[in-house]
Amino acid sequence: MNFVEAKDFKIPIVGLGTWSLRGRDCARLVEQAIRLGYRHIDTAQMYENETEVGEGVHASGLRAKVMVTTKVHPESLAPHELERSVKGSLVKLRLDVIDLLLIHWPNPKVPLAETLGAMARMKQAGLTRQIGVSNFTVALLAEANKVSSEPLVCNQIEYHPFLDQDKVIAACRKAGMAVVAYSPIARGGAKGDKVLEKIGKVHGKSAAQVCLRWLTQQGVVVIPRTSRVERLEENLGNLSFDLSDAEIKEITGLGRRDGRIVKVAWAPTWD
Repeated sequence: MNFVEAKDFKIPIVGLGTWSLRGRDCARLVEQAIRLGYRHIDTAQMYENETEVGEGVHASGLRAKVMVTTKVHPESLAPHELERSVKGSLVKLRLDVIDLLLIHWPNPKVPLAETLGAMARMKQAGLTRQIGVSNFTVALLAEANKVSSEPLVCNQIEYHPFLDQDKVIAACRKAGMAVVAYSPIARGGAKGDKVLEKIGKVHGKSAAQVCLRWLTQQGVVVIPRTSRVERLEENLGNLSFDLSDAEIKEITGLGRRDGRIVKVAWAPTWD
């Protein structure tokens, strides 16, 4: 399994996203993914499935080899609430330590310095191994790295061939942070795209695999969500081939500033 390293922390380049997965299906899929070779499982307090994710991790018998990420709810970013919620996540996940703890969405009502101070204390107390952010803009990244007493290892963002994220990715690289792409297949939008399908035929791969490989070949971590066991192996298979420079350029040409799929009322003003 390939890794992306940021600030002496290794993040497996292919993980399983668990947004919208629930109940026994969620636990079963997490367990199956780990048995197939996944070493990176992503959840969040907002997903309301940390208990099931924890069940799947433990059922695999491979907890020691798996990196588990969870994300703090944007309404729990005040220091006292953050500490309470992180301890709650540990109980639900049945973990002694969270491998990577992220701020899920920025909350302008809570000073970033206060939130990151609390995040740093979670790391110093041994409740999480590393900390990072999600859905942060260029300006927020600059502020976060300035006020955080602990290194921020990643920014988790929506990223796929249809969304131009050059500005925020450049900011992440400059800060030495890994980029983690959620919705990396554009929530199924890769399937049926003429460019991705055409390139896939050349390599004997699906459009989704081409989409994922475009990301991983850039050194971007991907966390595709699937509810189907057969897709787990397919998503891992993106690492079994390489795209040419010309193919990468053609896929990059699909990107647009307005190609965002995830649109929520509490989002920051995007770059």
